[in-house]
Amino acid sequence: MSETTTPPETRSSDGSDTATHAIADADRAGRGSLTMAWWGVCSALFYIFLAATLAIAYGTVNTIIAIVLTIVSYGVVNGVLARSAIKTGLSVSLFSRVLFGRVGALVATAIFFLTAIYYAVFEGSVIAVAASQVVGGLSYGWACVLVVVLAVPMVFGSVQKFLDKLNGVLLPFYVLGLIAAVVATVATYGYSNAWLTYQPAGGAPGTGWFSAYVAYMGVWVLMMFTMDFARFGKRSDVDYHARFNFGIPFYVMTFGVNGLVGIFLVTSGAVASVSETAVVDQLITVLGGVWALLFVWVTQTRINTANFYLATVNMQAFFDKLGIRLTKAVWAVVVGVVALVMMRATDVFSYILTALNYQGIFVTAWVGIAVVHILSPVYRRMFGDQVRYHFDQVPAFNPAGLIAWFGAAITGLAMTISGVGAAWAPVATVLISAGLYAALQRVARPSWYATGVPSAPAVTR
Repeated sequence: MSETTTPPETRSSDGSDTATHAIADADRAGRGSLTMAWWGVCSALFYIFLAATLAIAYGTVNTIIAIVLTIVSYGVVNGVLARSAIKTGLSVSLFSRVLFGRVGALVATAIFFLTAIYYAVFEGSVIAVAASQVVGGLSYGWACVLVVVLAVPMVFGSVQKFLDKLNGVLLPFYVLGLIAAVVATVATYGYSNAWLTYQPAGGAPGTGWFSAYVAYMGVWVLMMFTMDFARFGKRSDVDYHARFNFGIPFYVMTFGVNGLVGIFLVTSGAVASVSETAVVDQLITVLGGVWALLFVWVTQTRINTANFYLATVNMQAFFDKLGIRLTKAVWAVVVGVVALVMMRATDVFSYILTALNYQGIFVTAWVGIAVVHILSPVYRRMFGDQVRYHFDQVPAFNPAGLIAWFGAAITGLAMTISGVGAAWAPVATVLISAGLYAALQRVARPSWYATGVPSAPAVTR
């Protein structure tokens, strides 16, 4: 899905790149700055689209049950991850070195930046679709170029500081836009409580709430996003960030408010099929072209800044360890080029959800391992409060993390591809990864997590 919608600084006070080093206490962001940065992530039409899609498939009641369960589970898990990230200052890439070793961490980093690129392509395409429909003479292809050209500079530090302030205005504008869309829908179609009891043809399946909840597990990449944002939080603000900023209130807005609006818009408008473009079409119908485009631009620009930022810093970290060392600005351009090619050369709406579904299997397995590691006393018994994460402080492979991760992911993929228990694949994946890692930690050796002689100071948690 970045210091506006991206974490605050790209270089620490000592000149080190925050993509490859833990965030020092002196370089942490204030509550307000980090809150506005993170809450930009909630303003994605994807969340509106997802709830609408699930309501059409499983019914409104089942979808709302799934949303409530999702809010609670996301809030609890992300509270754990946020506390760890704030205490250590480690990103997903750096923390993955602890879990999987040097080589294994590269796989996690690659999955993260590829997922962020997918989201950038998806949300960028939404802006391009809206712009091409509203602006006369502007083709979809050129709209894609415009979207990328405007998005890439937002990854740079000086621009991020300006956007951090601008987002203080844009977030309320997004909320007002949602309200306006609901009011305009009522004015266009009238109001009926039928949207609260909507059911698909043939009735809602009895286990529809579970299927809808599993669908929301496909967005667990937000838990990775949490770590890359929360690491910029001050240690003194850890309770605020864990409970509010990255906790349940954020997901009430992200999944609750967005979801209910999505269900209402689509079921009230009697849309026959749901895609994110259908949501855009509905907005254009009820708000009018110019206002709808302005609303879409605000929502997707906020979220896409995060997508481009996270794709950039994780791509940089990945290739840095392969010996390809370029500046963050260069990698931002590379991400932009990749996103542009995918937006123009493919029908993004036909494959993006399928791709994210398969990547989601690896992500849920990662989350299961990360939570067990954070809550387990094993690492602390070995190394005290020191977390060794530098490239030459960790071994190439950590057997505990890799066996748990790939064992769970392969099982999840097999279930999904074969169709045998496919509906349970994400749940099975996270349970297997957590269970395997917990079991392997019982026999883990210090050499699995760290080399004998640390050549750089470890971070203290």
